[in-house]
Amino acid sequence: MAWLDGKVALVTGGGSGIGRGVVEAFIGEGARVGVLDLSREKVSDLKTKLGDVVRAIEGDATVIEDNERAVAETVRAFGKLDILVTCVGIFDYFVSLIDFPKEKLSRAFDELFSINVKSYLLSIKAALPELLKTEGNIILTLSNAAFYPAGGGPLYTASKFAVRGLVAQLAYELAPKIRVNGVAPGGTVTDLRGLKTLDQGGMALSAVPNIEELIRTTNPLQVVGKPEDHAWAYLYLASPERTRTVTGTIIHSDGGLGVRGLTKVGGLVEQ
Repeated sequence: MAWLDGKVALVTGGGSGIGRGVVEAFIGEGARVGVLDLSREKVSDLKTKLGDVVRAIEGDATVIEDNERAVAETVRAFGKLDILVTCVGIFDYFVSLIDFPKEKLSRAFDELFSINVKSYLLSIKAALPELLKTEGNIILTLSNAAFYPAGGGPLYTASKFAVRGLVAQLAYELAPKIRVNGVAPGGTVTDLRGLKTLDQGGMALSAVPNIEELIRTTNPLQVVGKPEDHAWAYLYLASPERTRTVTGTIIHSDGGLGVRGLTKVGGLVEQ
């Protein structure tokens, strides 16, 4: 029996990157999946490649009405909602506060927090009525930047610390009916975009020079995470039979950043 047989999930930001990896892993384990994504092209690709087990909806996760529409269409297509996964996000490409143009700081803050934090709250609010019916669960996407500095600039890092707070507060508020957990991926080569306020909208992590080497040499396992690597953590948390006692927990899928040494990255790495 597959881990998610008979389950229905909604994944925001599921058109590419880690979100797409989650969608494909969930389908592979028997789930039917609704996806809310801003990109018309990605929505079309989901429909073409994944067929009837996915209900792809074009919309903006920072808009409550689009979230409500995604929930309604998922339930209309598949009958219920058991799982919400939030994967929407943008990056600040390490712009430090000292280098930040002061005239753009306020707008950049509003842009990044709207996408990385507010969208999560709106998605959860829209999904709550259906999740209460099924006593389902919620999985939020964090980052190594939710725990350690230098995983982004101050805006990105602050946004991920905020999501870490959401995991704790909502796990408290929604118990015992709904479990709330998170996954904190490490460096992953995707098409994660930057701030339009800083003209980074056309940037993607996959285009950063030497990005794989940078990720590999800064974590003890010397791995460059792929979306499908992280997807298994979401799959575990989504399975009620395996995690019925787990809430308020964050799985670190980051190559071991929390055990970096003071003198070298990993114990068996040559000096």
